Amino acid sequence: MGKRESLRDLHTRLAERLSLLRSSDAGQAWLAVTAGTGNYLLSLRQSGEVLPAARAYTVPRTASWFIGVLNVRGSLFGAVNLGQFIEQSLHPRAESRPQSQQDGYDVEHGRFVTLNPLLDVNCALHVSDLVGLRATENFESSVPRLPHAPAFFGPQFLDQQGKLWQELDLQVLVQMPDFINISAS
Repeated sequence: MGKRESLRDLHTRLAERLSLLRSSDAGQAWLAVTAGTGNYLLSLRQSGEVLPAARAYTVPRTASWFIGVLNVRGSLFGAVNLGQFIEQSLHPRAESRPQSQQDGYDVEHGRFVTLNPLLDVNCALHVSDLVGLRATENFESSVPRLPHAPAFFGPQFLDQQGKLWQELDLQVLVQMPDFINISAS
């Protein structure tokens, strides 16, 4: 019971802060998440709902980073392991689907972040942790997109604690052939 109430409180606080950030003109606003070993910033304009961990149903012969499909209030969403997709984008190698994913991928931890419906893609990104909301004033410095970085990488930001955060351009991501083609190689 306490877990459900705390989740409801978190969603209420996030909704209030989202409303404030979207109504202000104070620069860029992001949803800060961790996925795999990285810290990422997802634009609030490109992000959708934050969903709790849920059971995803695998699809045969798909890329290892494609978890499967989720049923979100009667609509099907493709579920992507964001950390694994980024890792494979940075270091391409032979893909293999772990045996445990063959009969259903039960995501016990983390969250799913759907994409904004304006991007016209029913996709949910699995992230390890939802860190919170960030704005430009939460960072001390930034570095423009690195030339060798994947196309969906934006600038990098350094926060007051010395953590490096990578902005992701979800609109570019969903148009990439590597992201669209979920079939196993």
